Amino acid sequence: MKRITVLLAEDHLIVREGFRSLLKTESDIEVVGEAETGRQAVALAKKLRPAVVVMDIAMPLLNGLEATRQIHKAIPGTKVLVLSAHSDDAYVEQAVAFGAAGFLLKQTSSHVLSRAIREVQKGNTFFSPAISKRLNEQKLPANGKPLRKRVARLTSRELEVLQLIAEGLPNKQVADELKISIKTVEKHRQRMMEKLNIHDVAGLTRYAIGAGIIESSVQLTIV
Repeated sequence: MKRITVLLAEDHLIVREGFRSLLKTESDIEVVGEAETGRQAVALAKKLRPAVVVMDIAMPLLNGLEATRQIHKAIPGTKVLVLSAHSDDAYVEQAVAFGAAGFLLKQTSSHVLSRAIREVQKGNTFFSPAISKRLNEQKLPANGKPLRKRVARLTSRELEVLQLIAEGLPNKQVADELKISIKTVEKHRQRMMEKLNIHDVAGLTRYAIGAGIIESSVQLTIV
């Protein structure tokens, strides 16, 4: 029997170990790789071509939503199953809009995670029961068509720059991380501010938190 190959993308080692142990008991599922940053998840997905990526939203350097969009674009055959401690409609809608095949709450039981992996691998969508009920009751879109404006108006590179700035990295570190010039970082930063009508870094950080790009626990840093 061919096993379903899975890449685990989660920045907390203890959580990854827990997922790996849970999935190890499933005879038809095999964990082939693990990533602790969003950027590493994209690179490993391109290299390993897993059937399913289990993706945490709150990933450092590149958040799980943007990593999902990049994986979906580069490897459409790989299905992304997003995990989050938050079930806000905005998170769910944005994940689906960026190409996620499913959305699970971290409180989900192990058998639901295994079932979700099998379902999205077949080409189906899968949501935690509570989210699925709300999708039906509120008729929220489960087809990738968002209800309201979101960060999709920013380019992929702008979203990467936004996250790093919001995480408190100075322009030089952002440039080093993305392998671009400081001048290019400054151009992206200025363009984002113009698009979003935001005038300082603190405003960009608040926007990133509100859009789910970083968690609210990230320290606000003004540079």
